[in-house]
Amino acid sequence: MPLPTIAPLTTDRLLLRTVQAGDLADLMAVNSDAEVTRFLPYSAWQGLDDARSWYARMVAAMAEGTAQQLVLVDRASARVLGSALLFRFDAGSQRAELGYVLGRAAWRQGLMAEALRALLDQAFSVAGLRRIEAEVDPRNDASHQLLLRLGFGHEGTARQRWVNHGQPCDVHRYGLLRGDWRTAPRLGAAPLSAPTLPPG
Repeated sequence: MPLPTIAPLTTDRLLLRTVQAGDLADLMAVNSDAEVTRFLPYSAWQGLDDARSWYARMVAAMAEGTAQQLVLVDRASARVLGSALLFRFDAGSQRAELGYVLGRAAWRQGLMAEALRALLDQAFSVAGLRRIEAEVDPRNDASHQLLLRLGFGHEGTARQRWVNHGQPCDVHRYGLLRGDWRTAPRLGAAPLSAPTLPPG
């Protein structure tokens, strides 16, 4: 069974929708910034060839039903500010992993928290996920604090799990259950189209 499609979502400031080829120029500005990718397990994009290769991988993963790659669009300017990803979907366990990245100009405005609250609402309700996991470089305190605010629990540290810019790197592991999310503070989001609940 594939990962159910997450409907386009609106929040106060953002539109979350599936990535499109036309988003690559804006995403290039985000992912070519070495400060943005400093704590992520991939190098800054060096050119549009890197962007196109990434896009091809995302399209393939979505076609396989193992991932949903969304972009965060600023409703005021229509610019793509970053992205959020559900991936490594395990249908039997109703589990997926969460990833995200935000351009530096949009930092410290609460935008990623706003986006992820909307996405998690849909992931646990419409997509029927039971558990969502995340991994973060221990030096990335902003991401650590974001996940804790969203209700994720810190579930330990995996030693040298990533290679970050050529160097082995520990990662903190986090988990959030559907039952946890029901008690977490969250910002509602309005689907742009009526979603269909998955069977069961």
